[in-house]
Amino acid sequence: MEKIMKRLLKILLPLILISSVLAGCGSTTNTAEIEAPMEGVSTSIVLTDGLGREVILASPATRIVSLSPSNTELLYVVGAGDQVVGRDSFSDYPADASALPDIGGGYSEYNLEMLLSLEPDLVLAAEINTAELVQSIEDLGIQVFYIKNPLTLDDLYTTIQDVGLLSGHEDAAQQVISEATERVAVIVSTIENATTTPTVFYELDATDPTKPYTPGQDTFYSTLIQMAGGKNVGDAMETSWAQISLEELLIQDPDIILLGDSIWGITPESLVDREGWSTLSAVQSGNVFPFDDNLLARPGPRLIDGLEALAQVIHPEVFE
Repeated sequence: MEKIMKRLLKILLPLILISSVLAGCGSTTNTAEIEAPMEGVSTSIVLTDGLGREVILASPATRIVSLSPSNTELLYVVGAGDQVVGRDSFSDYPADASALPDIGGGYSEYNLEMLLSLEPDLVLAAEINTAELVQSIEDLGIQVFYIKNPLTLDDLYTTIQDVGLLSGHEDAAQQVISEATERVAVIVSTIENATTTPTVFYELDATDPTKPYTPGQDTFYSTLIQMAGGKNVGDAMETSWAQISLEELLIQDPDIILLGDSIWGITPESLVDREGWSTLSAVQSGNVFPFDDNLLARPGPRLIDGLEALAQVIHPEVFE
């Protein structure tokens, strides 16, 4: 039971972090500005974070600690990897991040004593972190910028811009945004050539194969599946992250099954051996595929990779 709970925790923690990513039509309202420099006065950075607090840095941060995998990836993608001096336990990408001091936050509490010893001038928090944790860190005299879950791709781009500003890599951040925007446009344009809308079941965890976990409506998974030209089976569920019964899955009878839990060793072959699954259309047609869940479970730059991978597996005919 402990092993199962740990496994579910590692899956669901990142999902809680981004449960609303891309799902809504609203947007966050982070504001940013660089104060006009005066003679003899250093330019300062002024940003409103996800908690609505005005955060002021006298200059770009040079020693940064990340409290989430997505924040870590964002820092590296804008070119601030060398400025990251610590990270949470789940931050394992890019590979260089794994060598950074681990301050916890996975299956344990954050080690604030270790955090303090790293002498950061900025900590990037995420929505998985509580306001109480943010206050505890600030009580140590450390500046914290809280990044709220993006609701749309535009919000994601704003977050990239903010991270670039905070770390002194504005130009690189803008380049990342431009490239991402171009890639999304190409993907969406290509999908317009598709003539079908396959139903897609995305499996997050099947520790109990009679009721596997799947993302429901109002999740970024569902939105990205739709952008990739599919229809999410989980939209029939009442909650954003739910267990779907085998009976319901048989009724939905998906055209495609994507195994986000392939990182745990789940394979198309092992799925076929499950009792009651062999009659599903996706199984019968051989449309069961492993999928790298890390591309979708973190609200960072690799979401675009995730969208592209989804589109290619849902509509391979238009990408040939």
